[in-house]
Amino acid sequence: MSLNNPSSAPQADSDSATPPVRPDTPCVAVCSTTFDEICRGCGRTVVEVATWVVMDDAAKELVWKRILAQGYPRRNG
Repeated sequence: MSLNNPSSAPQADSDSATPPVRPDTPCVAVCSTTFDEICRGCGRTVVEVATWVVMDDAAKELVWKRILAQGYPRRNG
């Protein structure tokens, strides 16, 4: 193993990495649930919005992953 060979350096395991730093809430102040139970601004359900402050970090992270995968939060409505 050569000290000058970068490929021999240990690689970080992405699964053990710390979770990304996120804002306290996905809310973007574009609140609208006119046609269904999903906010058009942040992508959370009405229940998720109402219970956000009491959710633990793991539950919030699951919501964040889902809404980001769905293209939320939308800052332009």
